Amino acid sequence: MSTPASRVVIIGGGPGGYESALVAAQLGAEVVVVDTDGLGGSAVLTDCVPSKTLIATAEAMTEYAAAGELGILSDAPTVDLAKVNARVKALALEQSDDIARRLEEAGVRVVRGRGRLAGTGTVVADLLDGGSETIEADAVLVATGAAPRTLPTAMPDGDRILTWEQVYDLQETPESMIVVGSGVTGAEFASAYLALGIPVTLVSSRDRVLPGEDADAAQVLEDVLTRRGMNVLSQSRMDSVTRDGDVVTVRLTDGREVQGTHCILALGSIPNTAGIGLEEAGVITDDGGFIKVDRVSRTSARGVYAAGDCTGVLMLASVAAMQGRIAMWHFLGDAVAPLDLKQVSSNVFTAPEIATVGWSQRAIDAGEIVAETVLLPLRGNARAKMQGVTDGFVKLFCRPGTGIVVGGVVVGPRASELIHPVSLAVAESITADQLAQAFTVYPSMSGSVAEAARRLHHF
Repeated sequence: MSTPASRVVIIGGGPGGYESALVAAQLGAEVVVVDTDGLGGSAVLTDCVPSKTLIATAEAMTEYAAAGELGILSDAPTVDLAKVNARVKALALEQSDDIARRLEEAGVRVVRGRGRLAGTGTVVADLLDGGSETIEADAVLVATGAAPRTLPTAMPDGDRILTWEQVYDLQETPESMIVVGSGVTGAEFASAYLALGIPVTLVSSRDRVLPGEDADAAQVLEDVLTRRGMNVLSQSRMDSVTRDGDVVTVRLTDGREVQGTHCILALGSIPNTAGIGLEEAGVITDDGGFIKVDRVSRTSARGVYAAGDCTGVLMLASVAAMQGRIAMWHFLGDAVAPLDLKQVSSNVFTAPEIATVGWSQRAIDAGEIVAETVLLPLRGNARAKMQGVTDGFVKLFCRPGTGIVVGGVVVGPRASELIHPVSLAVAESITADQLAQAFTVYPSMSGSVAEAARRLHHF
């Protein structure tokens, strides 16, 4: 007599949800995904995929801006923002459809509705078409994501005061843009709209942009942005954002005012965890509403897992997907390794890009780990010279004695691609010598990764 398949219900169809569904189905579980906003979640429909599609256009404009140095002469190009945003939305929907097909092929049932826990082993889906469905489960994964944070004094109107999810409805190019918030999201949009030819003012409450990133990398980015004409207001905290006709006014706490035609609010995120039965099921959240999980994605309630932005662990689509996979590997008895945030590579899609992996300079400076550091500017790289690249660097961290690479930073064009050999070195405990001795193409940007590793060699 065969054993009945385990039943898994997943609340949320973003990366943490659909990736876990694919793993669970592969391992023979009976899987239901309860999805509200569309498969792919905000990562595909309103955040990662749309923003990076917009940034792809910005990258083309950035490359063209330097084309004169390469001997390319022609009239300056202009951007049709309505056409750009139409492409953004089309690609997002196409990606969502691809995910739907993958789930269907894997035998996953998708229920269109808002899911909530009714105890630890039951999910109630309030269907979008009306009515509800009760679904019993052996395990539940909560992957409900997060939403843009707003303030009572800075409420979006969807027209000129915008969250990052609303910018793709713009049909005309703004005359000027104010971005409030200098974290990753704020910096990416500020960099992108500047490249599209829009005057940008970036309001930062901290002493520099990207306060959470490598300080050397952030300084390079800020220098580049100001050189290209961005107005960066450091140590300037927003008090309110108001609109009068076509003019948006950002008032600062020191009384200064900044005006523009449009404003993007990049004030962080709040988890989508209210009203979904967490407390009743015994799932503990922190003061911000984020679900507390361990390194295999378990919550405080037996049989309930959580993944993605609703956990606040590290708000990246790649981390959400890995949390979801780990949860299913753990529940269904497959081989599993706990989540290791020191192996996560991440990227800020500004111009230049900033990619990081492993231990940080901040941790080294704080004495959390002993490591040697080398910083190699890209301006000496032959391929960089050919392409007119003057800004950026490769920075590597390795342990003294063993020489094992424990982290790194890359700043430059396509840093998101260049970080991969460093990420492999960190994941596999490769030494700087081993990284240096692997062949690289000449000339290539990746040659700077090997050169930086050579500079960490010890006799």
